[in-house]
Amino acid sequence: MLILKIFRADEWQDLRAKGETLGAPIDVTDGYVHFSTPAQAAETAAKHFAGEENLWLLGLEANDLSDKLVWEPSRGGALFPHLYRPLKLEDVAWAQPLPLQDGVHQFPAGVL
Repeated sequence: MLILKIFRADEWQDLRAKGETLGAPIDVTDGYVHFSTPAQAAETAAKHFAGEENLWLLGLEANDLSDKLVWEPSRGGALFPHLYRPLKLEDVAWAQPLPLQDGVHQFPAGVL
């Protein structure tokens, strides 16, 4: 199953440079790396990254993270994937820019 992570350009660059990360500041604060399913990603972008440019969308295979991936309730009881270990560059199946157009993030075709 595909899960998604939205990173700011500097966070994505840091992961690429170091090979692993504890995530964005909210991830570090919460003690796990936040992910979204494709069905949740647009709402995540709108809620937590409204108006932000220079974002990257990372795609990962949830089954490859099953050792430390926990599905926990969040907004309105929806289950979100949370990774309880550092995110490693090798975990990332693909990464693409997530451009902002007319105030809405444009997800790659077929992802949502």
